[in-house]
Amino acid sequence: MTTSPDLIQTPFGCDSTAAEVLEGIDLSGKRAIVTGGSSGIGIETARALASVGAEVTIAVRDTGAGDRTATDIAAATGNAVRVGHLDLADQASVATFVADWAGPRARVLRFRWQNRGIAIPGDVLTCSGTVAKAEEGVVECELEERNQKS
Repeated sequence: MTTSPDLIQTPFGCDSTAAEVLEGIDLSGKRAIVTGGSSGIGIETARALASVGAEVTIAVRDTGAGDRTATDIAAATGNAVRVGHLDLADQASVATFVADWAGPRARVLRFRWQNRGIAIPGDVLTCSGTVAKAEEGVVECELEERNQKS
């Protein structure tokens, strides 16, 4: 007989607001990236995080819209909000954003090469990664490079 793991119970539901969820929480000294932070739920997420002290960076394709949103959130919360250009469909844009956000202390934790066994001139190689650890201003990333031709 299989038993289900205990479900996490919260007092929040579909009508709860971000402000209600964050009530009593202090995110001073914590950093947050909000993708799509210049529209819809991204604006409200960025506003809620900034209102409890988080250092918020809005990651957007349209930095003009991001700047306008950041100005509005700063006026409402009293906390500055940063804006960074990010196009999630463009890995070069992702790499530039991460380098700008993480700063010079970011370092590669592990690098793995994976392909079909041979690279041929003209092949397109891409590099992607995940944040493995982030504490005290140091971000460690795990990168993976793959040969995209088969």
